[in-house]
Amino acid sequence: MASNNNSNIKVHDHFKVVPPSSTKTTSIPLTFFDIFWLRFHPVERVFFYTLPNSQSHPSFFFQTIVPNLKSSLSLTLQHFLPLAGNIVWPSDSSKPIIQFDPNDDGVSLIIAESDSDFNHVVENSPHEASLSRSFIPHLESSDSFASIMSLQITLFPNSGFSIGISTHHAVLDGKSSTMFVKAWAYLCKKAIERDESPTLLSEFEPSFNREVIKDPNGNNVMDLVSTLFPSEKGNDRSLKIFPFEPQLEDSVRATFKLKHEDLDKIKQRVLSTWEIFDTKESKPQTLSSFVITCAYSLVCVAKAIHGAHNDKEKFSFVFSVDCRARLEPTIPNNYLGNCVWAYFIDTQPLDFIKEDGVFLVAKSIYEKIKMINEKGFLEGEINDMFNKIISLSSEGFEFMGVAGSHRFGVYEIDFGWGRPEKVEIVSIDRGVTIGLAESKDSKGGIEVGLALNKPVMDIFSTLFLEGLSYNE
Repeated sequence: MASNNNSNIKVHDHFKVVPPSSTKTTSIPLTFFDIFWLRFHPVERVFFYTLPNSQSHPSFFFQTIVPNLKSSLSLTLQHFLPLAGNIVWPSDSSKPIIQFDPNDDGVSLIIAESDSDFNHVVENSPHEASLSRSFIPHLESSDSFASIMSLQITLFPNSGFSIGISTHHAVLDGKSSTMFVKAWAYLCKKAIERDESPTLLSEFEPSFNREVIKDPNGNNVMDLVSTLFPSEKGNDRSLKIFPFEPQLEDSVRATFKLKHEDLDKIKQRVLSTWEIFDTKESKPQTLSSFVITCAYSLVCVAKAIHGAHNDKEKFSFVFSVDCRARLEPTIPNNYLGNCVWAYFIDTQPLDFIKEDGVFLVAKSIYEKIKMINEKGFLEGEINDMFNKIISLSSEGFEFMGVAGSHRFGVYEIDFGWGRPEKVEIVSIDRGVTIGLAESKDSKGGIEVGLALNKPVMDIFSTLFLEGLSYNE
């Protein structure tokens, strides 16, 4: 079943795609990185592709394109075997595991058709937030198991198609899920080019070696998760994903662009203010695009929320850090699993809505990243993270987050019919989260995706665009 009951979606087929010639059950342990996300909502992303009229005609699409996507998916799963399985919790284990059983498991693949206007769906200007949810499959979970991945391919007749992917955050971080999609696209393109036995590029060949990650915290992450998310009905071994429901009522989704020149302009403003405010230490030579994009976008979001709801004035930002290069020894770039940890920045409650908010937030993000790089990412952070969430929640803070990255290269992903027209992180509608991707058509630029209440989005849009047209 598709994940909603929108009338514009017609489901044509529902397959269970399995890797070819898999005969043995495969099991992999979860690391403490994985377990942190055990009951977190799925990461949901959708890739939209334009097709010429002849290829987007239903008969050609269902008879040629779908079989290519389906067969190359099966071949890709041969390299990513655990992704075709589930998270389970054996009775004799203290922790859940990833398990693929060739007799029962496989990846759910829905083939659907939409009568929505493709051009409306992919436009950047605000449109109904619920629309993109039509193109995302549901990820199954229950007390006893949780699916790892599900997929949906949706045709927009005479226009194009989309590939929606839902992944379990306890098995895949953003870098890992992007690597899987890139591998699938590579093998699909090779099949279209009539390459009978393509070899997967080494950069897409995943490593599932869990031995490289050592738990520094005495194996008690499960206790911390239980504290943060107490199980209903006393079932401490439940694998059911918590219902972080999408905030869809009166919400709109939009994409905003920061060109390289925009980022430079904001960066110079922040560095100029740094000299005035902080004389104790020298200002940094430069600031990363990530720091600038997050600071600028989140301050606009916080001011917009405060503008629409005066009682909301306390904000906090939590972001994930890729730890592959920060561990000793470093983790291979092709490690498939979670290797991200979440951090709060050290701002004051009202910093986001102050006049100099962009400077204050940029400085806090920069200093947090600098601290992680210098001291190591786990310095007392595991317990602190959970305690801080509980503490700030009780004080009425509005949490803001970030998903995706401008370094993933999602606009390079070509299945054989060209680069994406649009890529969206749909799951940002489950909280106040900005979705990042590299700009599709501007070198060095960044796209910022948002799903917000309509009055908030109106204010945000004004603040965001006015800030870019500001002249020194």
